Amino acid sequence: MTDGAKTLRKGLNGFHLWGLAVGLVISGEYFGWSYGWASAGTLGFLIATVVVAVMYTAFIFSFTELTTAIPHAGGPFAYAHRAFGPDAAFFAGVATLIEFVFAPPAIALAIGAYLAVQFPGLDPKLAAAGAYVVFVTLNILGVTIAANFELFVTILAIIELLVFMGVVAPGFSWAHFAAHGWAGAERPSLSMISGIFSAAPFAIWFFLAIEGVAMAAEEAESPRVIPVAYIAGILTLLALAFGVMIFAGGVGDWRKISNINDPLPQAMKIVVGSNSGWLHMLVWLGLFGLIASFHGIIMGYSRQMFALGRARYLPGLLARLHPRFGTPYVAILAGAVVGVIAIYGDSLISLQGQSLTAAIVTLSVFGALTAYVISMASLFRLRRTEPALQRPYRAPLYPVAPAIALVLAMGAFVAMAILNLQVFAVYLVLILGGYGLYRLFGGAARGALAEGQA
Repeated sequence: MTDGAKTLRKGLNGFHLWGLAVGLVISGEYFGWSYGWASAGTLGFLIATVVVAVMYTAFIFSFTELTTAIPHAGGPFAYAHRAFGPDAAFFAGVATLIEFVFAPPAIALAIGAYLAVQFPGLDPKLAAAGAYVVFVTLNILGVTIAANFELFVTILAIIELLVFMGVVAPGFSWAHFAAHGWAGAERPSLSMISGIFSAAPFAIWFFLAIEGVAMAAEEAESPRVIPVAYIAGILTLLALAFGVMIFAGGVGDWRKISNINDPLPQAMKIVVGSNSGWLHMLVWLGLFGLIASFHGIIMGYSRQMFALGRARYLPGLLARLHPRFGTPYVAILAGAVVGVIAIYGDSLISLQGQSLTAAIVTLSVFGALTAYVISMASLFRLRRTEPALQRPYRAPLYPVAPAIALVLAMGAFVAMAILNLQVFAVYLVLILGGYGLYRLFGGAARGALAEGQA
């Protein structure tokens, strides 16, 4: 294989892909979601999470049809290209890229903050940048090595979440969970509706990036292993999300852990005390949840950049593969540069009263929802325009399931835009500004999808 080769190596089995599906997301079970309690209360956030869970379940059962029929590293970009043409492909591809490039800096800073607690003299930003160095290197060394590592840390992270639920279960009380559960009130009211909408991004954090498995579809041994991985992945995440949220909220006054970045250790501390060995184990092994998502999302953004570079939507340099390892090393490094800039800009730039990393997490959610809407629209169009397309897996409950995913994703996008106007404005500038550049200079990308098209 030469340095300029454009074909990714196959080697991922269904177990690898399941590990990637869960690992991409599992940090969302460890931190971030509890901010939804601050907006909506435990019961209000439970409603938001149920709605988001329905959206993601319907989406994954439908999205899997596209992933198996068009196993392309571009994921939504490739589906939109086939269904609607190059312009729609641009929006899907850039939205997905925004989602996957802007999520890792926040996770890296969480890794850095965690390590700084254990080693007080350590600069969290330096540790976050160091995380990029370690896991960028691991991703460059080969997809099988990277996938095996992802599977290993994902399994450890799942075990730790199960241990957490088992340890705090004796202290669980539904009365604790439900107290002040409607945005601080004991009874539901119309005034809490805005709080539920405000909590939606934190519910999305439970599942954000599971669709990244699509970016590894070209490297799967067979498209037929993808449905098992996706469906097992979403079922695993549903069980973990609801289990962690409910058990953490039922051990005491949930308001004390609703505005912090480490809800699980603090919830466990209520039950077992601050000197328990269980607590120390949770704190140490909890790092694996962050690592699994960070490492997996690096895999995801690099494949998206690779696909966009291969199709000349981005500079062709991003499509270069390593001559020895066969990985998109230029794309891996390019995303890391963006991430490190975001890390060191965190304390220098704020947006809508948020730190830079908090704002770019919201940006990543905007990107994800855009990709979901375009993907579901692509599914409907391809069912109509290409009924003979070979589909190893067909979406169940069609057209109801994809319609549910489409409507809920659109609703979530509109609600987020209203509640995050400044961040939404930045998102529009990125998308529309990029589209203007594409129209001026992207003529080479307006024909075929290029190598890798299914």
